Amino acid sequence: MRILVFGVGGVGAYFGGRLAEAGEDVVFVARGEHLAAMRRSGLRVDSPAGDFCLNPVSVTDNADEAGMADVVLLGVKTWQVREAAESLKPLLGPHSLVVPLQNGIDTPRVLAEVLGEDRVLGGSCGIFAYIEGPGHVIHGGVDPYIQFGALHPVSNENIERLRQAFDRAKGVAVEVSDDMLASMWQKFLAVAPIGAVGAITRVPMGVMLADPRTNQLIEDAKREIWEVGRALGVNWVEDALGRVTAQHALAPPETTASMQRDIMQGRPSELESQVGAIVKLGEQLGVDTPVNSFIFDCLMPQERLARE
Repeated sequence: MRILVFGVGGVGAYFGGRLAEAGEDVVFVARGEHLAAMRRSGLRVDSPAGDFCLNPVSVTDNADEAGMADVVLLGVKTWQVREAAESLKPLLGPHSLVVPLQNGIDTPRVLAEVLGEDRVLGGSCGIFAYIEGPGHVIHGGVDPYIQFGALHPVSNENIERLRQAFDRAKGVAVEVSDDMLASMWQKFLAVAPIGAVGAITRVPMGVMLADPRTNQLIEDAKREIWEVGRALGVNWVEDALGRVTAQHALAPPETTASMQRDIMQGRPSELESQVGAIVKLGEQLGVDTPVNSFIFDCLMPQERLARE
């Protein structure tokens, strides 16, 4: 099974790296100093689940050089998804699958518009990981898991082959979800409020949760997301909000969301596809989202500046 990891940030590096460590045929698509370091000295990942280094590692900056892929793990940012999908077209056969690992909820739709519904799964993962330096990724916390599954009726043996590949990998829990839409929204419920409030407060998760005022902001933002999802027809698990609260309490106190880190460092972020998506859906569905709307309005000027 040939697996292409398109986008080698913390998420792509960890999950793709674990598959390669387990002996799977993995090709990474990276760029810049990260690419140069991986070519020179491989990919190093430091993790509580066990450090590893892939050297040599199969890596390129040209997707055309990667060859045909059975599965693509898509680790780019949400605003890069459509362009990435166009690059992937010539690398996909009739039974190839793309698994998006972004935090947003709209990526499968964008991919399906370019690649077709039959090639696109829903995907979700959990990990606190980031690039420490070129060719070096830190897994800082959260027990890594990955979920994927069909959003539309599809019969493809590569779904089970990918599950088995992750099952053989170290340091990863894997699940094929029967309701991937609900799984993606549950992950979104956990991540988006932390990124939103974290970007405003610019402090790690433990500090936010310890302050009653910012803790309440997170709870209010979560409630709005839950209401929007319910209006959209999401089949929420029982006590979805309480489960996220418990999950947040167990996270390392130094945890920060990737959107928060991007905004704090002046880079383009996933603000529009996370907070903005909730605001937009709320307007369409008639659901009030005052907390998410306020945060979005406050952060959008900086987002425009970063994109310029």
